[in-house]
Amino acid sequence: MRHYHNPLYVSYGVADETEGLKQALSLARNNGAPLGVLVVCPEFPEEFPDYRKKYEEALVAQAEASIRSTKKAIKQKEGIVDITIELVSDNTPSIKIIQYVLRHGHDLLIKEAELLKGSDSGFKAIDMELLRQCPCAMWLCRPIAHSRQHIQVAVAIDPESMEQAAKALSKRMLELSRSLADSCSGELHIVSCWDYEFESFLRDSIWIKATDAQIAEAVQGTQHKHRTALEGLIKASGISGNCRVHHLRGKAEECIPSFVTDKKIDILVMGTVARTGIPGFIIGNTAENIVQNLSCSLMALKPQGFVSPVKAY
Repeated sequence: MRHYHNPLYVSYGVADETEGLKQALSLARNNGAPLGVLVVCPEFPEEFPDYRKKYEEALVAQAEASIRSTKKAIKQKEGIVDITIELVSDNTPSIKIIQYVLRHGHDLLIKEAELLKGSDSGFKAIDMELLRQCPCAMWLCRPIAHSRQHIQVAVAIDPESMEQAAKALSKRMLELSRSLADSCSGELHIVSCWDYEFESFLRDSIWIKATDAQIAEAVQGTQHKHRTALEGLIKASGISGNCRVHHLRGKAEECIPSFVTDKKIDILVMGTVARTGIPGFIIGNTAENIVQNLSCSLMALKPQGFVSPVKAY
């Protein structure tokens, strides 16, 4: 299944971006889509106007060399993916990138994740700004050690939201993750978290005289309701194939990063915004806490109708 028709890869043109380009070229190939490459750089100093053109040409040349070497590394023949390269310079790169996406109608933004100092999880400020405000899907790449046939794909689903936009987003995430898994190991991990947050209060309160049996029934009822909603979403999505459902008890911001680490997940698909039509409405607290503890590549989707606070011009 082809999901993206106009992907964009963001490059800084100065570092080794082989890992990000591998994932971008592979994804463009799998979707039968051309790949745009946007080289983003700081504004060149006004004191040296004669060198600006050479500076920008050098960055584009570096990007071209990286693309050639990456194609060779993944044994992708010339002509398989049509590639165009463009350069923009600005001292607020996240805004410039989003404006470029809006003006050119890109439906997927691919970028290497920028590592926080001293950590192998979380994302730097520019990545978080893009997650919050970019209108299209985002793929933040981290190194994947496994061969393509062994890459592990997971999708994080919250079946409890009653908003139609959130339900539609969950179905899209399931369809996309199924397609990604089919192009990799073939196994899809579906992870969802539930909890009964009043259990400890009910057990410990001197004011409430609920029996252990009543509390256990309430906990089991919550678990069953959540699992039923999850299975309903999976069925409604129409996906099939090799799926493993992980119904975890606990807070999503704690359980999902631990699950990713324990199961050696390479790519996690998740939604980052659950409401639509509100300019400037940023990533939800739960989603933000999850992504700041992730150590894998992230495919982040927003619901149809999401409005970026950034204007195209």
